[in-house]
Amino acid sequence: MKLNGSQIVMECLKEQGVDTVFGYPGGAILNIYDALYQTENIKHILTSHEQGAAHAADGYARATGKVGVCMATSGPGATNLVTGIATAYMDSIPLVAITVNVGTSILGKDSFQEIDIAGVCVPITKHSMIVKDVNELADTLRKAFRIAMSGRRGPVLVDITKDVTAAECEYEYQKPADTTPDASKISEEDIARAIEMINASKKPYILVGGGAAASEAQEEVREFAAKLDAPVCDTLMGKGVFPGTDIKYTGMIGMHGTKVSNLGLYSCDLFIALGARFSDRCFGSPKSFPKTAKVLHIDIDNAEINKNVQVDHSIIGDVKEVLQKLLPHMEQHSNKEWAEKIRELKDKFPLQYDMKSLTGPAIVNAVYEITNGEATVVTDVGQHQMWAAQYFKYKKPRQLVTSGGLGTMGYGLGAAIGAKIGRPEDIVVNISGDGCFRMNLNELATVSRNDIPVIEIVINNHVLGMVRQWQTLFYGGRYSNTILDDKVDFVKVSEGLGVPAVKVTTLQEFKDAMKKAVESNAPAVIECVIEKDDKVFPMIPAGAANAEVFDGSDIE
Repeated sequence: MKLNGSQIVMECLKEQGVDTVFGYPGGAILNIYDALYQTENIKHILTSHEQGAAHAADGYARATGKVGVCMATSGPGATNLVTGIATAYMDSIPLVAITVNVGTSILGKDSFQEIDIAGVCVPITKHSMIVKDVNELADTLRKAFRIAMSGRRGPVLVDITKDVTAAECEYEYQKPADTTPDASKISEEDIARAIEMINASKKPYILVGGGAAASEAQEEVREFAAKLDAPVCDTLMGKGVFPGTDIKYTGMIGMHGTKVSNLGLYSCDLFIALGARFSDRCFGSPKSFPKTAKVLHIDIDNAEINKNVQVDHSIIGDVKEVLQKLLPHMEQHSNKEWAEKIRELKDKFPLQYDMKSLTGPAIVNAVYEITNGEATVVTDVGQHQMWAAQYFKYKKPRQLVTSGGLGTMGYGLGAAIGAKIGRPEDIVVNISGDGCFRMNLNELATVSRNDIPVIEIVINNHVLGMVRQWQTLFYGGRYSNTILDDKVDFVKVSEGLGVPAVKVTTLQEFKDAMKKAVESNAPAVIECVIEKDDKVFPMIPAGAANAEVFDGSDIE
């Protein structure tokens, strides 16, 4: 059948099973919004800002495992998506961003609201394309979804010239491409070598990364840990693949990981990384990585092998598929002495914080208890993010939605909107700081307009907490531009944007407000006033070895 370009966009979205699009209209993209108006079965969430749309699409993708979709017009509309696209790229999140540029005849002439967004996005996407021929539009969109979901996932940008959105051509439905990982490419020799290393190990240690979450390998990872009788740590992106309630779990590794995980690294004889990229936040000094441990790296992306840490053996493939090949060949291990060593470290170095006052950890712990540990937790970036990673015991993958690689302040509220749309049955809580909340509070208008029951918790210490912590520890207490003690009233601002809000100053007040928010199943903002010098511990200085982990007691 013959359709115009805008109708083809809608049909391709339906082909791919898209049920929700996040975006903001403008002149160049009007034809597509007109087609959307006449299309059933695709919900559109109008955000307050294009960056909010990109973050919402990202949050939707992280919470569901499906491709998130966002749209924006040319020029500033398109460039406002960039931070959200980069956020998705750094954490390997499948996202398709659709933009519309000026007409083909005036491209490259500095036309009104013209920018080469496809060129801008080349370094921050898996692929970036511009469509100048309506006959290529459908196949380009299909290609975008295939690339976003294939192999190591990530964002794809499709820019369409305005004349293409109006031009007509023949369209035929096509079944979406199969993006199931190809297990046949996993070498049997690599599997055999890995089994030798595993069976020879007496003190194995497992690291679970974001790749294990993306492949939904939770069952295989848990069976692998049980069969190997090994302790398990994780990265920020790997949270929930291995349950935080399990006795084998030692906590997050890296800059704000537990002492147990960071020091345990130096006692193991085999370190097994499952879908992790050995980033600087996990291993600040690759040169200091312990030489006593052999390293087995399982990852879908060959480019990550030996990039930061030299490994002894690697298997290229989807974590779930690789583990399914490994498990039948594994012996049942019993590493009693190694387990005892880890237990001793746990007893010696527990996470310690004031849980009786209104502190960040106490707030996170209360959220865990009130929601029975079942909430989908979204965060912005900073101290509150690390407290959410440390003190909420995640039981399943996709339960924590957060910006890891890019560390995007202002990410949380948009992402929470997307997560709630994607998983409407979940309690969705966004934990933010006052600095981050200032960057995205305009999305409360999106929340109230669409009646999206997201609970926004603002941990307000009246400073940029994480930056201040660094200034305290490493810059002699010179607090340059990190104090936010001004006259902004978050309760009034929130209510002005249509969301009921309350300020709390005690832990009991917070618990009461949180219970009420959960029971009401309606949008809510809870501002929590905490001390400005509360810190996130443990901590490793930037670029230092994991062995240099310290906490408040070491400073004292």
